[in-house]
Amino acid sequence: AAGEHEMDASIMEGRGLNAGAVASVARIRNPIDLAAKVMTDSEHVMLVGEGAEEFARQQGFAMTDSDYFHTEFRWQQLQRIKEKEARQKKVTDQDQHDQWFSTVGAVALDQRGNLAAATSTGGTSNKRWGRVGDSPIIGAGTYASNHSCAVSATGHGEYFIRHVVAYDICKRVELGSSLAEAADVVINGILKEAGGSGGVIA
Repeated sequence: AAGEHEMDASIMEGRGLNAGAVASVARIRNPIDLAAKVMTDSEHVMLVGEGAEEFARQQGFAMTDSDYFHTEFRWQQLQRIKEKEARQKKVTDQDQHDQWFSTVGAVALDQRGNLAAATSTGGTSNKRWGRVGDSPIIGAGTYASNHSCAVSATGHGEYFIRHVVAYDICKRVELGSSLAEAADVVINGILKEAGGSGGVIA
């Protein structure tokens, strides 16, 4: 909302349920690389803000100027949303969908049958300072287990957190549902009925 950048990312390996995440980082060029470093080189799962950036410095990451993250497309999105707020007009579903363009998700299956998932985001446009969505939260925006599947999610993060969407899909697969059925029930059923929207790659 202040016109600054905050990014979140998480990664998870399905073999041992190892995971790493960072949230509210502003000077890390590729937050997913830092999330992977949290997974492999710390005893923690999630580091946030200044603590995450101090860990990055200790691990030899270069700090990046905020101008690197600026795009005119996202700046104009923010201005349109602020104009609607100033006119006290309702933010529409289309506005919400526009806010999700900053998320990148990936899932993988290697030759040994190991699964992995990763999610990285700049968050929604006009979010409050310090707001963290589902992307860095293991079980909400990212989850992987060799016993079921790997999921990366994007959408209205608060709903994905409340309904632990990525984990729910994986658990349904583990209990016998097909991946397509599990994703459909959670995204087009549970999430939609709760008032949220979004999607997953799995």
